[in-house]
Amino acid sequence: MAMKLLALSFLCCFFSHYITRVLSETQIGDGEIRASLPPRGWNSYDSFCWVVSEEEFLQNAELVAQRLHAHGYEYAVVDYLWYRRHVKGAYVDSLGFDVIDEWGRMVPDPVRWPSSKGGNGFTGVAKKVHSMGLKFGIHIMRGISTQAVNANTPILDITTGSAYVEAGRQWHARDVGMKERSCAWMRNGFMSVNTKLGAGRAFLRSLHQQYADWGIDFVKHDCVFGDDLDIDEISFVSEVLRKSMTPILYSLSPGTSATPAMAKDVSGLVNMYRVTGDDWDTWGDVASHFNVSRDFSATNMIGAKGLLGKSWPDLDMLPLGWLTDPGVNHGPYRTSNLNLDEQITQMTLWSMAKSPLMFGGDMRKLDETTFNLITNPTILEINAFSSDNMEASDLHLFPYITAAEDPQIRTRVVTGQSRSLTDAGTSGKRALSLTSCKDEDAKGWSTKALGGGLEQVCWKEKSRSKHQAPFCLYKRKALLTSDEETMYNHQHQGKLHLSATDTMEFCLSASSNRKLTSKELKRGSYSRCRLHTNQMWELNDNGTLVNSYSGLCATVNPVKAKAGPGGIRSWIATGRRGEIYVALFNLNPGKTVISTNIADLAKALPSRHLNGDSCSGQEVWTGKDYVAIKSISVAVEAHGCALFVLNCS
Repeated sequence: MAMKLLALSFLCCFFSHYITRVLSETQIGDGEIRASLPPRGWNSYDSFCWVVSEEEFLQNAELVAQRLHAHGYEYAVVDYLWYRRHVKGAYVDSLGFDVIDEWGRMVPDPVRWPSSKGGNGFTGVAKKVHSMGLKFGIHIMRGISTQAVNANTPILDITTGSAYVEAGRQWHARDVGMKERSCAWMRNGFMSVNTKLGAGRAFLRSLHQQYADWGIDFVKHDCVFGDDLDIDEISFVSEVLRKSMTPILYSLSPGTSATPAMAKDVSGLVNMYRVTGDDWDTWGDVASHFNVSRDFSATNMIGAKGLLGKSWPDLDMLPLGWLTDPGVNHGPYRTSNLNLDEQITQMTLWSMAKSPLMFGGDMRKLDETTFNLITNPTILEINAFSSDNMEASDLHLFPYITAAEDPQIRTRVVTGQSRSLTDAGTSGKRALSLTSCKDEDAKGWSTKALGGGLEQVCWKEKSRSKHQAPFCLYKRKALLTSDEETMYNHQHQGKLHLSATDTMEFCLSASSNRKLTSKELKRGSYSRCRLHTNQMWELNDNGTLVNSYSGLCATVNPVKAKAGPGGIRSWIATGRRGEIYVALFNLNPGKTVISTNIADLAKALPSRHLNGDSCSGQEVWTGKDYVAIKSISVAVEAHGCALFVLNCS
């Protein structure tokens, strides 16, 4: 297989130069469409976690410019905590190790980023990246840092260059930071700012003006989407970037439990947005992306209208090549755990779903097999220029499957102080999830009195068996201390804590207290009750139960016993020259034969009038040619895929 990939790299040389020219013509500029194609680049997270240095970053950027830029990879992005000192005691959710300026804004750690000394920030790094012909991006967190709030730094008014003054007084970080809306999985790190206050908006403006001054081309905004949705901050940042004289691509991350209904609220405000948790190099993570990508393609979210251009559902970075582990304090040390068939499956799905392609491996150890995979000309052509992209499995286009192996059922294990929804005494057949409050499926909650002052909030299921008890949670007013009552009484008036028992020791949380990977299905959990909007809910008259942290609404769905990743999936798309792309995926743990008739494609592509036609073409990964065929039958390796490029008469 490696030799076949190597051979493919020498094909279509003209095409590689052509796609590079097309991509360069659609680069961001004043008056041009932003993200007209799914963005491509390199991100430091998969290979360095948060500890990447300036030297390591620039070494990788130089290699991106030399080896990948010709294939459309144009962004070099430094991921999170570039402002954190890499010293003993510092880790992902530590407090007190960050470098901030006099206005409470994050600035690069001068030890890891020596060119930032003297107040230069990322200016020097951006200039070097631009000189390579690339664009420079950074990761940012929600709102304001806890460190700035604790220091109570003044807020910069960029219109005057001095401290922000309104209503006759100077405003500071504590005035705008919302401690009860801290990032659920980085509570010691960052919290939302109150965008309803002029001072809160001034702080966000000062952040993004600083990024523009540094020469930033791309911001990856974290802990504001999915379970952690902060639509107020996203909307305001989008407005700032829309008016900015410096064109900056706007990306959201991560998207744990994101749904198309949820994404419709943000897609027009951004250019790309994650629709999964963190993707790492496990087969479970790769397989978990199939349902997500199907749902977003089915609702026409791929390439929808975005911020001054288009927006793209993002399946996350490609954890291929030389990597590290999540949350560690050291850099690359191992190769990807995915075998070659699994890597090919990942690249093919990302391409057919037109996801942004952000490579995560250390460029200094980029092997030829990985290089040939991420620069495969057919894959890049599909990713950039295909249309009508959809999963075809639900259309029963490929019903002739043999040798399918029954996968083993996997059970979810819950550790630590967090309890899963089913562990806390509720029915194991139902689970809570979050959706947009505009979704009709969010309506169905009501109050039930139990006597003795106890009440429950119950979900009325639309097709519940008369023998099945309703899904109910105990309610009480938000738990506040006497001091908190004075401060938060108005803000949390009408808000509830919810529990599976009447003791209220553990309260229902809407977002996990740690970062989740893509394969970890988030269904809501219980943790010890505390003053945080993540655990506060409001029952509306229309039957919706709104979470105060994200503004999303709770709904209850049946949980079917699920097997591990398995089965057959298929995607189809059309090319700009009339070709048809057919991808057949084998998620089973054993080799599987997949067969179909060409006429079956007509069910998904009626405009092509394929009934009775024959097709010729090639299977990309084996290089095998097919001439005048009316059917396809191919043996696909476990966790592998076959990708056909067909021209039909």
